[in-house]
Amino acid sequence: MNVRQKKLELIEAMNRARALEPSTFVPNKLLDTLIEKLNLKNDAELCRVLEVQPPIISKIRHGKLSVGATILLRMHEKSEIAIRDLKELSASPVH
Repeated sequence: MNVRQKKLELIEAMNRARALEPSTFVPNKLLDTLIEKLNLKNDAELCRVLEVQPPIISKIRHGKLSVGATILLRMHEKSEIAIRDLKELSASPVH
């Protein structure tokens, strides 16, 4: 078995394990709360305010990416919502 096959098997195993885990990450509530608090219209405006590329917010909204420490701090700075409250809104572990 070559390195590429091993890598593919590892990725498949990780995806199977991830599918079995109960997901506690609910990003829509977090993002929608930020949009409402900042009086924004949509995710595109939220991207501009947080100074992140649109694919980042899209991946967070669709559960493909968890909220990292950097973006969590930006959310806190722009919205003045406590970090603890932001984490509770998404019920997401910060990586």
